[in-house]
Amino acid sequence: MSSRQINSRLPAPQDRQTVLRLSEMHAGEKGRILKIGGNGSLRRRIQEMGLLKDTEIYVEKYAPLRDPLELIVKGYHISLRVEEADQIVVAKTETRAG
Repeated sequence: MSSRQINSRLPAPQDRQTVLRLSEMHAGEKGRILKIGGNGSLRRRIQEMGLLKDTEIYVEKYAPLRDPLELIVKGYHISLRVEEADQIVVAKTETRAG
């Protein structure tokens, strides 16, 4: 599913933030979780790690081959596979400097 299809299915954020999948964000960007997809067990595991709707996240870095990615959520570090991050829709709130 493309970003355009995601954008058409979600309500527009009030402050004109960019809506995209977590896997499409770059290192150094911040966002807020809008939706967590996936099957029951994957969704539950992601939520148990603290990734809930409206949670602020920061993409710390990607591994050298771009899988997995490391996030900072509520002050702790979480690593997710790109295929897992693809199930999370976020609103980008801040971009990296430079």
